[in-house]
Amino acid sequence: MTLLAPPANVEIVEVAPRDGFQSIRDPLPTIDKQRCISALVDAGITRLEIGSFVSPKAIPQMADTGKLIEAFADQPALRLSALVPNLKGAELALAHGIREVVYVVSVSESHNRSNVRRSVDESLEDLGRVAERLRQTEGTRLRLDLGTCFDCPFEGTIDWQQVDRVLSQATRLADGLPMEVALCDTTGRASPYQVAEHFTQLRERHGGKGLAWAFHGHDTYGMGVANALFAIHHGATAMDSACAGLGGCPFAPGATGNTATEDLLYALQGGKVATGIDLSKLLVAADLIAALPGGQTASHLRQVPRERMR
Repeated sequence: MTLLAPPANVEIVEVAPRDGFQSIRDPLPTIDKQRCISALVDAGITRLEIGSFVSPKAIPQMADTGKLIEAFADQPALRLSALVPNLKGAELALAHGIREVVYVVSVSESHNRSNVRRSVDESLEDLGRVAERLRQTEGTRLRLDLGTCFDCPFEGTIDWQQVDRVLSQATRLADGLPMEVALCDTTGRASPYQVAEHFTQLRERHGGKGLAWAFHGHDTYGMGVANALFAIHHGATAMDSACAGLGGCPFAPGATGNTATEDLLYALQGGKVATGIDLSKLLVAADLIAALPGGQTASHLRQVPRERMR
């Protein structure tokens, strides 16, 4: 596996408002969410997964996603996306002005049934309907989140061939749409070398399809930043992370928070990789997020005295 030179720029996709907030059981006041998101935007975050359109019975925390979109809709430089598990969710996202739909399907059959209550084939069938809907809507993008790409809490290790089978079907169904594919380490059990192998093999097989590549990591085993860096050095140009390390999949037992945005940013700055994000302002946002009641955070950089950040 040959390491590629890092790109001059990497896009950070801040997922605390979705993956982070949804890990908190008791619904947070919308105004508190807005305050956190405003701090993230002030720090230079331009790509933001602002929420999801899912059943409020399943994830009550996401019931105010539409209100959050409305609150930030007047900022043209902000690229908002929303996660959806089906066509109904995609329709709701589009109706609220979202133009980047994040469609989620797990590679693992067991996790897909736990997460979205249907088979992988059923999710892929609906992906075809979502793709057709997006083709009819000017200016839309599709982001495909492939969950459990490296490990499943029910089935164990996932090899790249399993990911390839799902991705091959997905690219056929989404043919003609600009698409970013995120390989998701849902449980945080991936190792850097596994990440490298998956990206190397999958990019080799799908390199001619015009796909953009992303990585979504959790820090359960302390490998979050290392995995992200290996993903970057093997072709990923967008990184999902959550400020303060907030997060954890409610449908993946044992998964802890997302890789902390500030930890990843510190590593990227060491390699002179530009992100457009101000670290000192990001730490202000991290403190706000860490103070939310009921959240579990896992940021290393927040534990370092601020005077040492200068």
